[in-house]
Amino acid sequence: QHDLLTAGHTQFLCAGDVYRRDEIDRTHFWCFHQCEGVKVMDTTDTKEVEADLKAYLENMVKGMFGDLKEDEIRWVDAYFPFTEPSWEMEIMWQGDWLEVLGCGIMQQQILENAGADGNGTKRAWAFGIGLERIAMPLFKIPDIRIFWSENKRFMSQFEGGEIVEFQPLVSLKDFPANNKDISMWVPDSFADNDFFDLISNFDFSNLIEEVELFDEFTHPKTGRKSKAFHVVFRSPERTLTTEEVNVHMEELRAAAVDVLNVELR
Repeated sequence: QHDLLTAGHTQFLCAGDVYRRDEIDRTHFWCFHQCEGVKVMDTTDTKEVEADLKAYLENMVKGMFGDLKEDEIRWVDAYFPFTEPSWEMEIMWQGDWLEVLGCGIMQQQILENAGADGNGTKRAWAFGIGLERIAMPLFKIPDIRIFWSENKRFMSQFEGGEIVEFQPLVSLKDFPANNKDISMWVPDSFADNDFFDLISNFDFSNLIEEVELFDEFTHPKTGRKSKAFHVVFRSPERTLTTEEVNVHMEELRAAAVDVLNVELR
């Protein structure tokens, strides 16, 4: 974005890979593709910028999901480091509220650093949208990991980058889940995302469907903190054996002790 702003562009889209620590479930993955957009406006009126932003993005989302009614789109206050104020847009989709994008009025310092602020006479808005999170409801894809898999039912629908015959994957129940738990005493500096990040570093991370914190407490006498997580193994391509899951789980437990300084319970 900085390069494009410096080059004098005032409206543009850019896309790329995103790698980040995140929770682990069917709609979150440590790697995804994001499209970002920016528009620079000849105004200092932030209300005008906000109105323009929301009108553009509502029309864009209606173009993707159909003619949504007024009460099927809502804006939620949010925090993003490069915009202020910031919002998330949610839409009512198949009976549930679905987060589709994050956006906001760009921090003025970003424009100034790129020499694009017109000596204080311009403002800009920006948004980011995860492409997999949009494709999943539109094409009824049940698990984000499928995009990185070689699931034959999924791959057979594409030829030369085009969808030749789309068949919604209703579920992955053809491949049974294998559920494991890990319980540990954690140091005061421990954060759940530390554990999720540790998992993402393993080659078998794509075999883990979900990690859920199901219990935590503080010992009343020692003050030590305990956390327990469900770790759900399920491959999007094949049935996992109990033996291989046990091996992976032992690797994960050992790494948690060595890297995160936890004590297994």
